[in-house]
Amino acid sequence: MSEPFRWAFIGAGTLAKQVAKEITASGRHEIAAVYTRNPEKCAAFAGQYGAHPAQSAQEAVTHPGVDGVYIVTPHTSHYEYTLEALGLGKPVLCEKPITTDAKKAEEMLRLSQDKGVYFAEAMWTWFSPIANQVKKWLDAGEYGEIKKCRMTYHLRSINYAPRVSDPNLAGGALLDVTIYPLTYLYRLFGMPEKIQCQGTLQGGIDTGEEIRLYYPGGQVYTISASILDYFGLEKMKLYGTKGKTKLSFYHFANSVTLWRKDGAKEQFSAYGGMLNEFDLVAEEIREGKTQSAFVPHQATLDVMRMMDECRKQMGLIYPFEKE
Repeated sequence: MSEPFRWAFIGAGTLAKQVAKEITASGRHEIAAVYTRNPEKCAAFAGQYGAHPAQSAQEAVTHPGVDGVYIVTPHTSHYEYTLEALGLGKPVLCEKPITTDAKKAEEMLRLSQDKGVYFAEAMWTWFSPIANQVKKWLDAGEYGEIKKCRMTYHLRSINYAPRVSDPNLAGGALLDVTIYPLTYLYRLFGMPEKIQCQGTLQGGIDTGEEIRLYYPGGQVYTISASILDYFGLEKMKLYGTKGKTKLSFYHFANSVTLWRKDGAKEQFSAYGGMLNEFDLVAEEIREGKTQSAFVPHQATLDVMRMMDECRKQMGLIYPFEKE
């Protein structure tokens, strides 16, 4: 990119700080404006990155020179900020999950399509070359017939940010971490014909779940996730008749290996960080696209529907949904 892509950040919390540090260090991105409901936090963030400290989301979105809007607030406010930004005609990259349920997601994606304005879910795993390489191997038949795929995401992340444990902010494992293996399996194998989910509810949130995805050919792929322990860590085990892959920290991995039955192996390495998605999204926006080739609208919506089904089976209803 010849000129830096200029972002309006809506949100200045833990993840916003991590992202801002990484993307601005590249020299390919700048933060033109920022808005968060806490004025002191907003001013501090703006001062660090030379951004305009806006007093409203609209002011940040419409600040001169803003090329795109990055929404990185708690899940429950993604909906309102996305509708506002798209309504103002600004491209949006919204953190996962884009909202709390499929009905709201449909509205958001429909507005993007009706307005002809770019929208993408910031599911950075699928902007990464590593996940896409696994998909290429799979599609090329390198694994043969898949016999097993098991994904775990057990990391004690309940204290990562206050929103993770707050039921009023749609906290819990499903929307925050289980979305990663769910999305991964969906992108590899498509929509399952049946889902079984057993979760643990505590304090108004889900602290983990065991999920089984059933496919038409008889395949059953499994997920185990928790925000309370490190049992199993974050691993993917993909076994086929011709090859296999074992991958740790799959949602941001920097390398992956295909082990073939004949003893040969093929290794692929590439940067797996968050900068990938910002580079690619900026490129897609500048090309005039309205959705991402890496994280298409249908993928975002299908995974949201899968999570709705998991919540239904767990009996997980957030406080704001009971009103």
